[in-house]
This record gives sequence, structure tokens and C-alpha cells, in this order.
Amino acid sequence: MTQSTGPGQEASALDAEDRKIVTLARSARARNGVQEGAAVRDETGRTYVAGTVALDSLRLSALRTAVAMAVASGATSLEAAAVVSAADAVADEDRAAVRDLGGAATPVFLAGPDGTVRSAVTAG
Repeated sequence: MTQSTGPGQEASALDAEDRKIVTLARSARARNGVQEGAAVRDETGRTYVAGTVALDSLRLSALRTAVAMAVASGATSLEAAAVVSAADAVADEDRAAVRDLGGAATPVFLAGPDGTVRSAVTAG
């Protein structure tokens, strides 16, 4: 089951560390000109930032790419995740990747391209 906060929650209402991953995700999306940007924070506070991967032979969402980068770098857990996208919701597959590493209670923030957090759900 996921839990959600109200739509239109301002990024400024988040704590500083959560605002940081939203900002990093937004920057990745803009810098790389991709559909989505994502960032995750591991158990040590390190962040991993990624954009959508859209190659002929490989397609990964930004969030799954960020989780893969965290795993490849030795992270053993996640504290939070953020996605910046025009989508209305975080895909189930993306939440599953966060859940696999961080657990069902890990918060996943979805922000629009302007950085406004539209929802916060758990990975579970």
C-alpha cells in the first residue's frame, strides 16, 4: 500500500535533504534533456542522480537508473527517492526498485518539471 500527501506540496515544505534530491533530479532532467530526472539518497547520505536511458538496446526510467547506480556504488539501503517528470504518478516498477533496496516505507517524491512536489508515496 502506498501513502500519499496532498497534491501541490511545495518542495520548500520538505526537509533540506529531501529538497536537495528533488533539486538534483530536476537538474538532471533539464541538463540531459530527458523525460525524467531522478535522485536517491542512500543510508550514508550519498546521492545518486540519473536521467532516463533511452537507447535502442536499453530502456530504463530515471529512477531505476538512479537505484542501479546506488547499488553499483555499494549502497545497502535508501532513505528517500525523488522523480521529476510530467507523469501523473511514479510507475509501479520504479517504486519496486526503490522498495527492493530501501524497503516498503521509503518515501518517493514526485515533482513536476517546475520542481513542485505533486505527491509523496511510499515505495511499498
